[in-house]
Amino acid sequence: MPAMDTSYPREDFLSATPGKPEPGPTVITIGTPKVPRDHMIWSVFNTVYMNLCCLGFMALVYSVKARDQKVAGDVDAARRFGSKARCYNILATVWNVVVPILLITLVVTGVIHLSNLAKGSLNFFSLHHYVEDEDRK
Repeated sequence: MPAMDTSYPREDFLSATPGKPEPGPTVITIGTPKVPRDHMIWSVFNTVYMNLCCLGFMALVYSVKARDQKVAGDVDAARRFGSKARCYNILATVWNVVVPILLITLVVTGVIHLSNLAKGSLNFFSLHHYVEDEDRK
């Protein structure tokens, strides 16, 4: 009978120990890359609605470029152009909101100021004419 080597544990004994799980294969799941946004609807709105300083038109140009690059499969270029379109859209939206509010504020304060001037001048002239009438008597 051959002699058994019991000085060193065998491999099948180590893998059968209940405390340690067997190492399994590493699985890496790669999701679909996030499609960059081109902000086309926002750009069209900013182009049509009060296109001051052509910011809406610039946003539309970069939106079209982003959509073209997305269709061509160049995700990095589409992301860059989409980012530029978003920046121009933000500028155009702020410009389209702030300028009308500023103009309305200026008109309202101008009307209030002119009405105060008109009241003051009417009071001045009515007082002046009234004093002159009493001095003549």
